[in-house]
Amino acid sequence: MVLFEGAGAIAMAAGVVIGLAALATAWAEKEIGSAAVGAMAENDKIYGKALILMVIPETIIIFGFLIALLLWTKI
Repeated sequence: MVLFEGAGAIAMAAGVVIGLAALATAWAEKEIGSAAVGAMAENDKIYGKALILMVIPETIIIFGFLIALLLWTKI
């Protein structure tokens, strides 16, 4: 028994992938950002390290976009 089939199901799956990846990225940046700001309040010399740690979660949304793009090419 197939619940969904066709281009509509693939488009919905791609949308879900992007949405969940965006939520995961936002959550990770919230956690890392609050810790980085707290650490920089105590020692402002770690700005570069904190900035790098803030950029790392962006790869989650990039991977989500790539998966959605691969799904979209199946349509």
